[in-house]
Amino acid sequence: MPHLLSVNVGSARSSAHTDIGVTGIDKRAVTEPVEVRAPGPRGTGGSGLSGDSVCDLRYHGGDEQAVYAYAREDLDFWQAELGRPLAGGVFGENLTTLDLDLTHALIGERWQVGERVVLEVSCPRVPCRTFAGWLERTGWVKTFTRHAAPGAYLRVLVPGTIRTGDPVRVAHRPDHGVSIQNTFQAITGKPELLPRLVALPGLSVHWEQLARKRTGHLADQA
Repeated sequence: MPHLLSVNVGSARSSAHTDIGVTGIDKRAVTEPVEVRAPGPRGTGGSGLSGDSVCDLRYHGGDEQAVYAYAREDLDFWQAELGRPLAGGVFGENLTTLDLDLTHALIGERWQVGERVVLEVSCPRVPCRTFAGWLERTGWVKTFTRHAAPGAYLRVLVPGTIRTGDPVRVAHRPDHGVSIQNTFQAITGKPELLPRLVALPGLSVHWEQLARKRTGHLADQA
């Protein structure tokens, strides 16, 4: 059954790869229960997990990026590609999942985690120079983008407590068919997919606005 292989939180640490000088990307697995709740609007709210640091609120955190999940299966792919062990949390993910296909999770898909918590898929992760610097890989942003398995950001619909080992059940799956991978590719290299993101239920406001802007730009060029 799909479940949380680990729940990961991090503290702020110095970084030369971000213009504010600190990052919360270094997440580590914890064994104790962790409270999950909606943290507040983008720009003011941080992580949805209690005790977890989000440092640059301009681009990270907030209600629509409250929780970041990445699949152990995708970490295993990168572990083989990079030739180094990758522990849960190393990509900055709060939830390392097992037996859950995050790449093809649908925007607006809802997960019940444990007995109470309900999370909703809102948008993919976009790699940045902080991520590349953390992994110490030249060309990492392009490499990660090319593979198009970005993991999923989630909003918190029902707060509660989660812990490592909790089952994850897909409680609702929309019928529009637009996945995390489709959404990521629309922004990073397949503009023909952009119209599918406009007015897409469950998509984060930021991504929907970006899709509208780029769709309008394509129409102006036609």
